[in-house]
Amino acid sequence: MSEARTDISIYYQGHGSLRFSFGDTVIYVDPYAGGGYDVPADAVLVTHEHFDHNAVDLPAKKPGCRVIRSADALAGGVYNSFSVGDVGILSVPACNRNHPINECVGYVLSFGGKKIYCAGDTSYTDFMSDGLPGMSLDVALLPTDGVYNMDVSEAARCAGIIGAKVSIPIHTKPGSLYDEAYAARFDAPGAFYLKPGETYRLK
Repeated sequence: MSEARTDISIYYQGHGSLRFSFGDTVIYVDPYAGGGYDVPADAVLVTHEHFDHNAVDLPAKKPGCRVIRSADALAGGVYNSFSVGDVGILSVPACNRNHPINECVGYVLSFGGKKIYCAGDTSYTDFMSDGLPGMSLDVALLPTDGVYNMDVSEAARCAGIIGAKVSIPIHTKPGSLYDEAYAARFDAPGAFYLKPGETYRLK
């Protein structure tokens, strides 16, 4: 019998779309942009129901693949938790003037002692001060476009508050996969710039 893999990787598809591999478990978050949807998913997570975050038919799926939408994550006004294989999934607050707090979530994904925060579409929330710092996050993925979400300056301040070891700017420019020059303005502790089609591997 082969041993289960324990490596963790983040593949950035562009805009707010991401594919995570936790050992043999594959999870997509906010599918919409770019490519790389051919790796079959164990779960697909949706932070909110805007069209550029909820193309759940794009990823290939393993039998029994679980689709978790924001309405599932925030059912009854409670931020729910889930498990997919050995991956823990905790929904957390996300909101701003374009994203009502009762319709949107972020996710914290846990595996092998590592924790990754997918902020979804949001600006600063109290949970970034009250909840996330105590989680000892390894990676935070933060929107930065400054139109529908916080801009790079606010995102950098949030990264400092959250205190993840690595902070990655995503959702950089409406209508495009990525704006490299804009992302470069994300001046945060542990900043890492992940372009569409690139993979970040946790150590």
